[in-house]
Amino acid sequence: MREFFEKRGWKAILIAAILAVLSFVVTRFSLLASTDHFLMDQMFQNESVADMPIHIIRIDEATLEELGQYTDWGRGVYAELLDKLCTDEYSPAVIGFDILFTSEKDAEGDAAFAAACARAGNVVVASNLEFKEKLDEREGVKFVNRGNIERVVYPYDALLKNTRQGFANNEPDSSDNYMRSMFTTLGIGEGKTMDSFALAVYRAYNESVGREVEDYTLRDSNMYRFTYTEIPAKYNGVSLIDVLNGTKDVAEFDGEIVLVGAYATGFMDAFSTPISRGKPMYGVEVHANIIEALAEEKLQTDVNKVLLAGTYAVLSFVLFFLIAGMPLLWGAIVSAAAVGLQIGASVLLYNSGHYMTLLPLPIVVVLSYVYAIVMHYLAAHRDKKRISDAFKKYVAPQVVEEVAKQGNYELKLGGQKKDIAVLFVDIRGFTPMSESLQPEQVVEILNEYLALTTGAIFKNGGTLDKFIGDATMAVFNSPFDLDDYVFRAVCTAWDIAAGSKQIEKMFIERFGKTVSYGIGVNCGDAVIGNIGCDFRMDYTAIGDTVNTAARLESNAKAGQILISEYVYERVKDRVEVNEIGEIPLKGKSKGVMVYEVKAVAGREEA
Repeated sequence: MREFFEKRGWKAILIAAILAVLSFVVTRFSLLASTDHFLMDQMFQNESVADMPIHIIRIDEATLEELGQYTDWGRGVYAELLDKLCTDEYSPAVIGFDILFTSEKDAEGDAAFAAACARAGNVVVASNLEFKEKLDEREGVKFVNRGNIERVVYPYDALLKNTRQGFANNEPDSSDNYMRSMFTTLGIGEGKTMDSFALAVYRAYNESVGREVEDYTLRDSNMYRFTYTEIPAKYNGVSLIDVLNGTKDVAEFDGEIVLVGAYATGFMDAFSTPISRGKPMYGVEVHANIIEALAEEKLQTDVNKVLLAGTYAVLSFVLFFLIAGMPLLWGAIVSAAAVGLQIGASVLLYNSGHYMTLLPLPIVVVLSYVYAIVMHYLAAHRDKKRISDAFKKYVAPQVVEEVAKQGNYELKLGGQKKDIAVLFVDIRGFTPMSESLQPEQVVEILNEYLALTTGAIFKNGGTLDKFIGDATMAVFNSPFDLDDYVFRAVCTAWDIAAGSKQIEKMFIERFGKTVSYGIGVNCGDAVIGNIGCDFRMDYTAIGDTVNTAARLESNAKAGQILISEYVYERVKDRVEVNEIGEIPLKGKSKGVMVYEVKAVAGREEA
């Protein structure tokens, strides 16, 4: 962590501050509300077992087909319905009409319905709240300011006297028009309050069974998010016409909740809900779910957004340094833990009645980890470049690429035994020539030859081991494995021979001097690795194989390529040679069979 801060400094602080501000703004102003709601819906809005005894009497297509246009009905229909539901033998605990009876229609029917309500004594009907101003309106859905009620639209007078009322207004979320929120109790002026339709029904039911209902006006908010229980068409339901015709035994409704409401598309009383997954839910079913939520206390109020935004901002700042300053594996563990704790906290809060915005913190965690990945990638890239810069002057480009690809190549003392090919090349007559030329000319000649040898070595994938005065040593198959490395060494020797002809011609023209070479190639086991001490080491190959290659080079005449018997046996099908025979080499008790290379398959004549 300290190292991370020292490297990144104020840049890291700036990035962390930006993420903190981003987290605060997104949370405070609900900028990701739609996506956040979707995720929370997937977590919590799932079908479960309904505990409340709720039945829905549907004003459905079958009812309309038999009774005709809804606007043509008299309210005597509802009087008849109540008389069938409420008898001396049985009666629902409460009957709720999710229907607005705002004006008188026909005197006889209106009176009959009001009288039936009086006889039943357990009827709740819907009222409507009209607000002075609309905050927004989109796709025909009104988003209202619940604190600015202009008036209450009550049912007609006779019905008002004989029923309870509850406002049927509910408010979809402005982010996606999904119905997730409910009102409980609102002030309607003159010190009066009114329950929502669902709460009024729920309160009447509890009174019938002798239970108290808490006063929701004492809560911090009179608007709640709620959790659905049933999906569309899952509540016990029956067509209104079946009740009126007597084909449905309504005795089973005794002591239970009965809701009456629209159940056909023409009523324009259907809503998108988080549990219906794209299938509209009729308003009466929404009210049924709200009653269920009240009973099971599946209500949530929003966590204070300013407090939550501030908390997220602080956590975002801290998490950035934790995640970005760790190795990637630990960063991934911390990221997963942070997201897991966030989800766990949201679940605990949700179950305890609080709704917490979910997304901002996981987004910050992901961005922090992406930043860590990018920084590690750039650091690895710099390390690879450093390795490349260290080796590019010594080894072929393809070898450099392999070193960089591995990324973990370490320069340390030690060696290993490995089969390699070794090439030595030396300028003939360089010492006496240097005595007759200016130092600048000597350096020019030497550099030209060393450039030629180095280029040929790299072209064939070899490793430049070292320059030894005017001599060059190269190894093949080290530090990394190389296919057909013995033949590559021979090809390197041949390419040097071919390239030297132009150099010889140039030096004769410029300096009047002939410059030639001698090359020796051998193969076999050698010890390769870093030789030296901790503060000064040399990557090289040592052993008899190397010594023999050097002796072959020293025995080579000007312009001659000498290879050992071991080399010849491996490449004899691709080279043309003259057999020199067995020659003694310094330091060897036995002579070594030697061959001169005269042609190489696939190479132009030298």
